[in-house]
Amino acid sequence: MKNILLAVTGLSPQVITETLYALHQSGRKVDAVHVITTRQGKERMFAELLAGKNGHYFRYLEEYGIKRSSIEFSHRCIHVITDDNGTEIADIASEEDDEKLLAKCLEVTFRFTRDPDTSVFFSVAGGRKTMSSCLTLAAQMYGRPHDRLYHVLVSPEFESNPNFFYPPRVSSKIELRDGKGQPFLKDTRFAEINLIHIPFVSIRDQLSPALLKEPRDPATLMLSLIKEEAYRLTVNLIAGKIVYKTFELEMMPARMALYAFFAMQKKNCRKESKTCSSCTECFLDIQQVFQKQSEITKLYEQVCGTRPIDEMSEGGITNLSAENFNMYKGKIKQDLLKRFGAYALKDLEIASVGKRPNTRYGIKMDRNRIEIIY
Repeated sequence: MKNILLAVTGLSPQVITETLYALHQSGRKVDAVHVITTRQGKERMFAELLAGKNGHYFRYLEEYGIKRSSIEFSHRCIHVITDDNGTEIADIASEEDDEKLLAKCLEVTFRFTRDPDTSVFFSVAGGRKTMSSCLTLAAQMYGRPHDRLYHVLVSPEFESNPNFFYPPRVSSKIELRDGKGQPFLKDTRFAEINLIHIPFVSIRDQLSPALLKEPRDPATLMLSLIKEEAYRLTVNLIAGKIVYKTFELEMMPARMALYAFFAMQKKNCRKESKTCSSCTECFLDIQQVFQKQSEITKLYEQVCGTRPIDEMSEGGITNLSAENFNMYKGKIKQDLLKRFGAYALKDLEIASVGKRPNTRYGIKMDRNRIEIIY
């Protein structure tokens, strides 16, 4: 199993050697180091960590008897955040920069967690707070049970000190600053570095295989998990009511008949489609509605039961015209709005599409969510 240290850093590259020291002291082997940073962070890393024999990273390896060949860490392991033109971002100074940072964290994390023969040690000790947050989010999205999220705590007086990169084997005095900014000398043997394991909740196992083929944005990943119950619409001609979510609406017979007619148009549509909520194939123009008058009349008779048709109220439903059709449609819309609210209206109402004289009418809800009882 290959262990990869994946860290974020800003202008304090010593967090890399501090984290390596803490991992090694706790008996955790590291086979590769990869860093996500800005252009300024990269320049600091090259100048202070990877500057040949004088680089503090190489000093650390030599001092603690670790072979250079045992850890992969070079300029190829520095992942710099770039803009849309491929230009390296100097600092995380805007919301747009932060979006590029998050994309980079997701991309690199996806790459290393895709290999089943790796374990990733995520280090969130360096860089701006937004950098730590983005890498943590990436770990939550793609991290596996055997991956780990770490922070390192360094004694306050040694933390971010430009002269301190790790506790040397042979203690020496270095210049520090007190709370008032006054310089003083302190022996490095007093420096403490503690490795803190941060628990995180991984959603990787809840993602579909299609979302694990390439890096995806967090919105897509999260929306794939937020599956609101697909509420059904029940048109009950026997009871003379419709049911949506947990609410019931009793309709007057004429309105119920017309609404049931359009619900059946959608339900009985045979066009092949995975979803039909955006399809208007089954929508009818006013002349097509008139041509199906007999179907609407039969539905009206069914809702009214045994009463003679000439005794029924709202008899206009048996002889539709453009005027009373629009009247019924408007009253149905008001019934739906009052009972189910404006948010549900877009799915439930008898909607209009197209401009006059080519207006067509129908219900937009997916036919798989419609049930008709008669």
